Amino acid sequence: MSGFDWPALMRAGLVGLRLTPEQFWRLTPAELRLMLGQGAGHPALNRAGLDALLAAYPDKTRGESDDGS
Repeated sequence: MSGFDWPALMRAGLVGLRLTPEQFWRLTPAELRLMLGQGAGHPALNRAGLDALLAAYPDKTRGESDDGS
């Protein structure tokens, strides 16, 4: 079994989204999830997230090479 609830997915695509069968079957699972409002991506980067990235990956100081010397 594929692990997909095909009847529910088809109902959501054909009835809920009003896709034609051809449109439904041409979608990838990721595209269908996005159209259904699932997996819409990550929230926008905020200041706390930026600070965490800066701490984890600081800029190199002048004269520092890629090997740290």
